[in-house]
Amino acid sequence: MLARKGLLPDGFFLTHLAEGANLPSRFRTKAQRARFITKSGSCNVAHKNIREQGRFLQDVFTTMVDLKWQHSLLIFTSAFLCSWMLFAMAWWLLAFAHGDLESRGPESGPDPVPCVTAIQSFTSAFLFSIEVQVTIGFGGRMVTEECPLAIIILIIQNILGLIINAVMLGCIFMKTAQANRRAETLIFSRNAVIASRNGRPTFMFRVGDLRKSMIISATVQLQVIRKTVTAEGEVILVCQLDIQVENPLRSNGIFLVSPLIISHTIERDSPLYDVSAQSLPGENLEIIVILEGVVETTGITMQARTSYTPEEILWGRRFVSIISEEDGRYSVDYSKFGNTVPVRMSALSAKELDQTRGVQGGGAPDSHFQGWGLVRAGRGGYRRGGRARDAAGARPWYAPTEKEDTEETAAKVEEEKEKVPPEEIGRETELEGD
Repeated sequence: MLARKGLLPDGFFLTHLAEGANLPSRFRTKAQRARFITKSGSCNVAHKNIREQGRFLQDVFTTMVDLKWQHSLLIFTSAFLCSWMLFAMAWWLLAFAHGDLESRGPESGPDPVPCVTAIQSFTSAFLFSIEVQVTIGFGGRMVTEECPLAIIILIIQNILGLIINAVMLGCIFMKTAQANRRAETLIFSRNAVIASRNGRPTFMFRVGDLRKSMIISATVQLQVIRKTVTAEGEVILVCQLDIQVENPLRSNGIFLVSPLIISHTIERDSPLYDVSAQSLPGENLEIIVILEGVVETTGITMQARTSYTPEEILWGRRFVSIISEEDGRYSVDYSKFGNTVPVRMSALSAKELDQTRGVQGGGAPDSHFQGWGLVRAGRGGYRRGGRARDAAGARPWYAPTEKEDTEETAAKVEEEKEKVPPEEIGRETELEGD
């Protein structure tokens, strides 16, 4: 703009633009990472180069149900119009062959009985075809007993019209009562979190149902989609690994009457065992959540899906409580459904924490550390907040300290010596001298 106004020479302006094009833009959007399942639950997979297209026509009903609404309505409208036009042509040809379309004067005598009354053109035949198929019956046109072929055409058109109506109504019912419609009222938290729970790093997310009608036999399944390389060098771009959901019943079943926090403890056999706070943003993985169940009101099996990428997993945070007890019943505040708060948590991965605690080969840890931020403090110990801790683990408040243990041990030794006879002590002294 300055160059246009003459305040700067054109050559300087063009040179400045050329230099700016070579510099990396600070506002350049980051390349979007491909995800297997979108946040809305649809599969983000494009099917290309399908040569056997005829397989879709072998199951026409499912194909029509899977089509979009505009395509389905276009097919139904075309089917009705084609059937009306086809039978209109049949009625017109029948009237033409019988001579019902010929004009007769007054001197020709009484008119013969036509096959279908009040058909003088193709337009009237088309109107009669519509009346027959949709069973309107205005009364101006009707089939007579003069032509048996007209009765046969009437029967065929009625049967074909019933088939088209049944298919159309069935497709509309299935499209409106699809299971994914019920999944619209099942909500997942926008972000997942990794926080410490019962001394272990835990992956958590929240799920809730907005309707009062329940999902019967609801189950939750977690999978990790990540790129892996086999020992033979084969690259598997989409490798699915199951994740165990924490449940005291040892199953994935949940009772979804109120929002729940679904958790997964990161153990040695977990796909997230090596993930730390620093490596999480660079991980090439996607955690898929699949919730299945039966709709209580309709009995239709439904499935709701979502996924979490590393950018949507928050480290060192937990969900706030949204359930409170009011007037003898539980109240849920959905305005805080996805709210999280920071918590104290180590930035190390579960594997590094186990190595720090002295766990070997996936066995049980020698101790259970309370707190966070453990670092090495000399030989065989760890410190937290400037205080060294023994590698054997932190002592509970009721356990004696090391100094007290030494004093108690010395006192017990003296008591044992007093109980031993003097001659035994002398004999031990002689044996030591020898």
